[in-house]
Amino acid sequence: MEPPSDIDLDKLVADSLYLDNAAHAIVARMRDMDSGTRSQLRRLFSAVRRACRAAEGERQHHFVMLRARLAYTIARHQLRSLDPLERLLLQVTRKNDARGYERFRDLFEAIVAYNE
Repeated sequence: MEPPSDIDLDKLVADSLYLDNAAHAIVARMRDMDSGTRSQLRRLFSAVRRACRAAEGERQHHFVMLRARLAYTIARHQLRSLDPLERLLLQVTRKNDARGYERFRDLFEAIVAYNE
């Protein structure tokens, strides 16, 4: 499976199979490129869930800060396989749509599950 260079937000929202394929591709890329990512992924996923539960007026801010945290984690632990997630998170925060936030959370949940 070819790792995604970019994940299309509109396809992610519209197509569950696309979401599943993107999650599988990212996990495969993680296994090839990175090591020791489980605990970092779980911590980031907890932050994603908290951001999704934030009040509607604060949700975008939480996701912007999550993007900063994701960028830091990628750089600190050299997790280049998560670059597509960072780019997707930029799309999600710019669009500022509740469905996009939910689908990002779903994608992240699938990645955590497939990585276990």
